[in-house]
Amino acid sequence: MPAQPVRLTFEGHDGAELSARLDLPTGRVRAYALFAHCFTCSKDGAAGRRIAEALTREGIAVLRFDFTGLGGSGGDFASTNFSSNVADLLKAAAFLRETHAAPKLLIGHSLGGAAMLAAAHEIPEAVAVATLAAPADADHVLKNFHADLERIRDDGAAVVELAGRRFTIEKQFLEDIAEQNVRERVAHLHKALLVLHAPRDETVGIDNATRIFVAAKHPKSFVSLDSADHLLTDPADAAYAAGVIAAWASRYIGAPEPAEPVEAKGVEVSETGLGKFQAMVVAGRHRLIADEPEAVGGLDSGPSPYGYLSAALGACTVMTLRMYAERKGLAVTRISATVTHGKVHAADCLECTQELRGREGRIDRFERRITIEGDLDAETRARLLEIADRCPVHRTLEAGAVIVTREA
Repeated sequence: MPAQPVRLTFEGHDGAELSARLDLPTGRVRAYALFAHCFTCSKDGAAGRRIAEALTREGIAVLRFDFTGLGGSGGDFASTNFSSNVADLLKAAAFLRETHAAPKLLIGHSLGGAAMLAAAHEIPEAVAVATLAAPADADHVLKNFHADLERIRDDGAAVVELAGRRFTIEKQFLEDIAEQNVRERVAHLHKALLVLHAPRDETVGIDNATRIFVAAKHPKSFVSLDSADHLLTDPADAAYAAGVIAAWASRYIGAPEPAEPVEAKGVEVSETGLGKFQAMVVAGRHRLIADEPEAVGGLDSGPSPYGYLSAALGACTVMTLRMYAERKGLAVTRISATVTHGKVHAADCLECTQELRGREGRIDRFERRITIEGDLDAETRARLLEIADRCPVHRTLEAGAVIVTREA
C-alpha cells in the first residue's frame, strides 16, 4: 500500500510537545532525513515542502518539525535560543531512531542549517549534511533585530518584528548566540557536506557559504542557487534545490535496493499530503506523481489527470505504429505524437459524428499530431495515420467504458 504522510508529535528539549510531519515515500524507505527550518519559520515553508517532495520520490523519508514555540509546537519561543534549537534537533533525531531509524541525511535552512551543523556530530548515524542559505556564524541572526539589541540587553527582553510578526527576544538568546562557534563544528563534521547558497541572498550573504565551505573537510560540494531569494519563495528555486539535494544525497546514503518483481494488480493512486492535490501513482514497480497546475491550487509537480490520459493516448499511438512498422518492415526511424486536450461545445466539433454534435454542452476533444521520421512515400504515411486510429486507447476513448466503483 502507498504510505501516507504522518502528522505526529514528540517531546522537545524542555518537555513541550513539538508538531511534526513525517513524509514517507511510497514503497520501501531507503533512508530517513531530518529537516530544520529557518529562524521563526515553520516546517510547512516552501523549502521544506519541496525538499520533502523531491526526497520522497527518491525513497527517502523526511521528518520536519516546528521548533519550540513556533508553528504548531508548544512551548515559549521567548525562552528558546540557538542551543535549544540544537537540543530540539537531537530530540527529533532520537525520536526517529526510536520509532523508525536514525536519520542518515540532515538538512537545514538558514539558521536551521547552522543549528544542523552544530547538532550533526551528535547524530553518528548521519552520513551527509546539506545546508541552504546557512550563516557561518550563529550570531548572524542578530542583524534581524540589530536596532533592538541595546533595548534587549538593558531591559532583559524586547518585542521585535520579524517577517511581519512580533516575537519576544530575551537577553539569554544574545548570550547563547555569542557562545556558539559553528565553523569549529564544521571543521570536525566528518560527514559529506553540501552547501547551497544564492549569490544575491540579501539576508545571509554569499560570503557565509564561502566560510562554511573553507572550514569544511572533503567530501564537500557547493551549488549556487543563482537568483533565488533567502526563503526560496519562487517554487522553481525551491524545486531546483530539492532536486540537487536528492541527487547528491543518493551518493552517500546508498543506491536503492533492486526492486522485487511486482505483479501488477491495477494502478493505485494515493494522496501524498504535499499540497492540495498531489498524488502518488503506483503502477507495479513504477512510481509517478500526479498534480494540478498552480493556477488551480496545485504544486504543478506532475501531470494532471487529463495530462496522464493524453499521455496514454500518445504512448499507445507510438507503440501501435511501431508494431505496425516492424511487422511491415517499414523504414521508420522514429515516431512521436503530441496530444492536446480541451473541452469544446459539441455543436462546434467539426470532426465529431452527428450523434456527438447533437449532444448538449461540452465534450472532450483530443488532438493528436504524429511525426513519423523515415524514408516513406505519401501513401505509406497516410496508411500509418489510419493505423493510429486502431490504437487500443484511441478505441477505448471513442467507444466509452464502464467504470465500477466499490469501497475498498
